[in-house]
Amino acid sequence: MKKETIIIIIASCIIIGLAAALFFVFRNAKNTEKEMQEMVEQLNYEKESLEEEYSDLAFFEGANYTLKNDSILKLLDNEKKRVQLLLEELRQTKATNARRIAELKKELASVRKVMVSYINQIDSLNKINTHLMRENTDIKNRYTEATQTVATLSQEKENLTEKVKLASMLEVRDVVVTTLNERERKTTRLRKIALIKFDFVVLKNITTPTGNKVVYLRIVTPDERILTKNAADVFEFEGSQIAFSCKKQFEYMGDEVVETLYWSVEEVLIEGTYRVDIFIDGNLAGSQTFTLD
Repeated sequence: MKKETIIIIIASCIIIGLAAALFFVFRNAKNTEKEMQEMVEQLNYEKESLEEEYSDLAFFEGANYTLKNDSILKLLDNEKKRVQLLLEELRQTKATNARRIAELKKELASVRKVMVSYINQIDSLNKINTHLMRENTDIKNRYTEATQTVATLSQEKENLTEKVKLASMLEVRDVVVTTLNERERKTTRLRKIALIKFDFVVLKNITTPTGNKVVYLRIVTPDERILTKNAADVFEFEGSQIAFSCKKQFEYMGDEVVETLYWSVEEVLIEGTYRVDIFIDGNLAGSQTFTLD
């Protein structure tokens, strides 16, 4: 009886030991399963985070920069394509493949560094371009202002030149027309007129250059013909060659001077109102009408 009791006690101890061992094994398995589950969850979290980072890089805002020299943009675009491929690989990689996820994480850091470098270069070039464009715009504006200033000054100069020209134009006054016969005596009889005398005063003008001047005289008949001796008797007026009746050279020193010109009548004069136009230095200096009847 004593022997059986001992056997029972030993068996009980063995059973208790096995139960305790199974308990510890079961508890450790539970802990291991929990740790594995936590590890898987952590890997899933890291994978999801890594996917988000890759997605962000794939649509990097910096890639929207534009440059005329697009060599850097091409490099950046290549990196974006590389990110896209890595992202596809990451999505197909199981969360439990910790080794590959770690490798992809390192590659992500490397790609991000390269892309940031390209973005910084693009940003720097864009800033330079913006600065150059502003300078170019500023230069264009200054050029436009300078051109406008030159145009204004040219117009002012032209206006001043015109004013000086107008101011320097000689004028005549006191035009007196006298008709003479063959004996150079006054006559009013149309058929007896052999000579027409024109007396006038050239006015004083201190702005007119002094020296020898040529005065041209045009006699306009009542029927608007110009009395001339020769078809070659012309002078320039306002860019055109016009006929004159008679001319004379005189010396002008800036003061008033009295001058006289003659027209020898060789044609048949008609009754009516005539006009005499006097030109000096290519400008109309004065006009006067007279009547023959």
